[in-house]
Amino acid sequence: MLTKTMTRIGAATAPVLLAALALSGCATSKNKADTEYVARDVSTLYNAGKYRLDRGQYKLAAALFDEVERQHPYSPWARRAQLMSAFSYYMNRDFNEAIGASQRFLSIHTGNKDAPYAYYLIALCYYEQIADVTRDQKITQQSLDALGELIRRYPDTGYAADARLKLDLVNDHLAGKEMEVGRFYQRRGQWLAATLRFRTVIDKYQTTTHTPEALERLVESYLSLGIVEEAQKAAAVLGRNYPGSEWYERSYKLMREHGAKA
Repeated sequence: MLTKTMTRIGAATAPVLLAALALSGCATSKNKADTEYVARDVSTLYNAGKYRLDRGQYKLAAALFDEVERQHPYSPWARRAQLMSAFSYYMNRDFNEAIGASQRFLSIHTGNKDAPYAYYLIALCYYEQIADVTRDQKITQQSLDALGELIRRYPDTGYAADARLKLDLVNDHLAGKEMEVGRFYQRRGQWLAATLRFRTVIDKYQTTTHTPEALERLVESYLSLGIVEEAQKAAAVLGRNYPGSEWYERSYKLMREHGAKA
């Protein structure tokens, strides 16, 4: 989807590209320092960036697209160059630079037809930095927020459709973090704190893969707190929704040991 979008943006300038690529190709073949400040016409600069991008030289491509904006800020090419710069930074995994370039584009061109792509690129930059659940989940939350923003603003676009799919993984990561902390509290015998974490998984992330375990651990925590009625309710929900799971078998055994019916 990313590559197709950038191809579309670049293709809009095809008549000029064909002439300018010859100039940029000649320059690059001599290994000149493309990013040195030399006043150049906008099409030559833009296509030098496109030439580098096509060859996987993403950092240099980004610098060239930035130069388009710097030397020709009021040209129609500057708008295209902003997005091409953001995409180049993204491909080079310079995520902060890609986010910054995308945000600059949106601050100037909020209503532009390519605004959904800029929001999508921001979301992808956060999404691809999602860390293991054992680490801080700030980036995961930022990904969730960015994906949600894209879906709210442009719900009928292909970008939003892809964002909805990515939300599943993001929510699973956030639920996994809650589970990790909840299990930590359980090991320390801090049952109330553990219960609050497991309840968060049930209330906020009930469609994730962590829900059966969260319900079973709620049973454990409630029983340890002496709240048998709440434990029974959690076990009943677990049995109704995940009757064949190992987590239900564990909760059923616990409830029998405490003289209650799951």
